[in-house]
Amino acid sequence: MIKLLSILALSASVPLVVAADVVVPKVSDYYKVENIPLPAGEVLEISSIAELPDHKIAVSTRRGEIWIGEGLYADDVSKVTWKRYADGLYEGFGLFAKDGSLFVTQRPELTKITDSNHDGIADTFQTITSGWGLTNDYHEFAFSSDPDKDGNVWVALCLTGSSSSNAPYRGWALRITPEGKMIPTTSGLRSPGGIGFDAEGQVFMTDNQGFWNGSSSVKPLIPGKFIGDPEGNKWYDEPLAQKSMGKKIRDIADKSRILIERKRIPEFTPPAVVFPHGTLGQSPTGIATDLSAGKFGPFEKQMFVGEITASQVQRVMMEKVNGVYQGAVVNFLSDIQFGIVPVRMSSASGFLFLGGTNRGWGSRGPQDFGLARVRWTGKTPFEIRDIKATETGFEVEFTEPVEPGSINNMSNLKMRSWTYEHTKGYGSPELDITTPVLAAVHL
Repeated sequence: MIKLLSILALSASVPLVVAADVVVPKVSDYYKVENIPLPAGEVLEISSIAELPDHKIAVSTRRGEIWIGEGLYADDVSKVTWKRYADGLYEGFGLFAKDGSLFVTQRPELTKITDSNHDGIADTFQTITSGWGLTNDYHEFAFSSDPDKDGNVWVALCLTGSSSSNAPYRGWALRITPEGKMIPTTSGLRSPGGIGFDAEGQVFMTDNQGFWNGSSSVKPLIPGKFIGDPEGNKWYDEPLAQKSMGKKIRDIADKSRILIERKRIPEFTPPAVVFPHGTLGQSPTGIATDLSAGKFGPFEKQMFVGEITASQVQRVMMEKVNGVYQGAVVNFLSDIQFGIVPVRMSSASGFLFLGGTNRGWGSRGPQDFGLARVRWTGKTPFEIRDIKATETGFEVEFTEPVEPGSINNMSNLKMRSWTYEHTKGYGSPELDITTPVLAAVHL
């Protein structure tokens, strides 16, 4: 009846993959993915999802619309109904409800939208802030969070063309206060795909493989810190950035390693979890944390991360050691019918909502766009529940008891470690590859 496995290794580095020869059950035995009907004849390339009162859901789209749906929490989702709430927006990669209004982050601004005459259609549009820059480049997306514990909305701004910063604060994370004040907060972003909080309220974003990113990752957004891409560092000279961030950081070296550059640049915060490129997708997107108190199964307080190219959901296990976030990632769901962009966990119901599109990137899922609901069947899968680093190796916790005889043959456990080059070039091969020696395994 033991669920803990301690693996002692003589050497290891991040990322690390631990594999065992096991029979993988069908995901549908434990988690049911239900496609939700969308309005007939409409193209809803869903870019963000918000929960509303009275069991309604709002979705924004890349084509600048907001729709409100009813019936998405019912046992039978075939009877879902939709109504267009707003249109004419410039995308919307961040949406939440507050005090009877919807707040949406468009490319150029954070907007408060209200239905003042209660006819079900928005009629008041108020700019909360538009303090960041914008060109006509296709890649200048703006992803935003729900309000944090202080009421601030976090906005993650993609670079221009994913490789330069041709407008103010492209490649930065900003905080927008409830009064609409913009605070430059974290530099070094490249190509965010989503933003969200962990169970303690720390904000994280996904960054995609490319320039200055050897592979895709989940990164913490911490005030005053730098997370790897120097293209937007020119905006340290702006008065707002000087006030909130201080002096410009040192220049980063090309063709180096993150460990080396962190020693040179105190502000450099490393990725918390790196996703092996091609092994666990290649374009991570939205972040949602399970706060459903067990309604979604045995992975309470863990992150679920969308993936657009491979049409997947990954599960992230996080810890904080000596002030630095680190963790592990495993695949959670595959074979979703569309490329996932937003994910939204409903804590009250235990549903995980997925939305998305494949335009611009392509996806393994065959649908051009879609919306789905994931629910736990009540049966617990035998899975790695958590992994933590120790001073001598790793401690692995499973969702179900481990048979003592199942680890007698240590050859069933395999480990490989590597790192990536930190370079202005696009991506990186796996470098510094080693095969850690398994010294011992203990239940």
